[in-house]
Amino acid sequence: MNHERSSFLFRQAQAVIPGGVNSPVRAFKSVGADPLFIKKGSGSHIYDEDGNAFIDYVGSWGPMIVGHCHPDIITAVQDTMTSGASFGAPTERETTLANMVIDAVPSIEMVRMVSSGTEATMSAIRLARGYTGRDKILKFSGCYHGHADSLLVKAGSGAATFGVPDSPGVPAEVARLTLTAEFNSLDSVRKLVAENRSSIACIIVEPVAGNMGTVLPREGFLEGLREICTNEGIVLIFDEVMSGFRVAYGGVQELYGVTPDMTTLGKIIGGGLPVGAFGGKREIMEKLSPSGGVYQAGTLSGNPLAMSAGIATLNILKQPGFYEALEEKSRAVAEGIAAAAGKAGYPIYSTRVGSMFCAFFSKGEVHDWPTASQCDTKAFAKYFLAMLDEGVYLAPSQFETAFVSAAHSESDIEKTIAAAARCFKLIA
Repeated sequence: MNHERSSFLFRQAQAVIPGGVNSPVRAFKSVGADPLFIKKGSGSHIYDEDGNAFIDYVGSWGPMIVGHCHPDIITAVQDTMTSGASFGAPTERETTLANMVIDAVPSIEMVRMVSSGTEATMSAIRLARGYTGRDKILKFSGCYHGHADSLLVKAGSGAATFGVPDSPGVPAEVARLTLTAEFNSLDSVRKLVAENRSSIACIIVEPVAGNMGTVLPREGFLEGLREICTNEGIVLIFDEVMSGFRVAYGGVQELYGVTPDMTTLGKIIGGGLPVGAFGGKREIMEKLSPSGGVYQAGTLSGNPLAMSAGIATLNILKQPGFYEALEEKSRAVAEGIAAAAGKAGYPIYSTRVGSMFCAFFSKGEVHDWPTASQCDTKAFAKYFLAMLDEGVYLAPSQFETAFVSAAHSESDIEKTIAAAARCFKLIA
């Protein structure tokens, strides 16, 4: 498969954009290749600048749940554009989408629109600190919540301890306020809470982790977090930027029946346009400026184009049978890839929840970052490149989630499984 024009465009981009990309994972560094430059998308497919077509399981990292260029979303954005792209002033669409989000997500009584997932998590944490009057936060190793300073922190020496900066430019003084526990380990959480009694403002977690591959919560883990936070006066934040409206209309909290105090959203609620949101209990959200003293602002927050795309998307998701059909497609492709690996005699650990799935190149089960980090990333890179040659576009990292859309056809899934079978034979 020819990628000459993409390689040429990448060299041009490297001269004017750091690393040639505007978000690091796009650079394909972990798979040892140049990135593809995408020209267009349609339904379940994307097309690169060299004219190659790919069945797309990245979906712009999750938002394209109804596929690329859905006519309802295109019409909504075009109609809105004729009236103006941005005003920096309230519009009725903001209230419409807010009500749709509140109706869907169990934990949300009030919601504030922002422009990105990072902005949503950063703002939610600030609000939790303002609401509780506490400074420390607790997150989990392997969970990604955006690139705000407080969140670019990993575990220090020991299983769970005070954080150290995970990136140059993050002050150690900021990192020391972030505690890091192990995903799926309530014991690690209890230990940190006991050592930092009455000083933790919030626990923030991806209730289904999507940034170390797709890692599901063990039975009782989310319920345990809810109990700890209730008993200790800690705000529980579910980061559902990725899983919100993806695993169910009401997100992970609907699927598992555990209600946090606050939720962060993004991706799907913008229908492919830049958007984020954070919401929760009314008593917490009313502490936010201008009704309260915790400051947060954004010129493009509630942008009319993003609101229109989000409204159109959620209206599609509300249609009877949407999630049942998507569940069946997702089950078929995830189980088909796992079966193909088994027939080739190649060990993988397959996970899936809703329309999120992952093939871990691991002989053992994956439940947290220590087990995820044992995966054979070199073998994954070979698999990724082989699948690309087969016309299947996966995330260029072992530690990312694959996404299925409503636009994926039975033929797409059959082609994907057949391609996987050939690729596993190549690397076995």
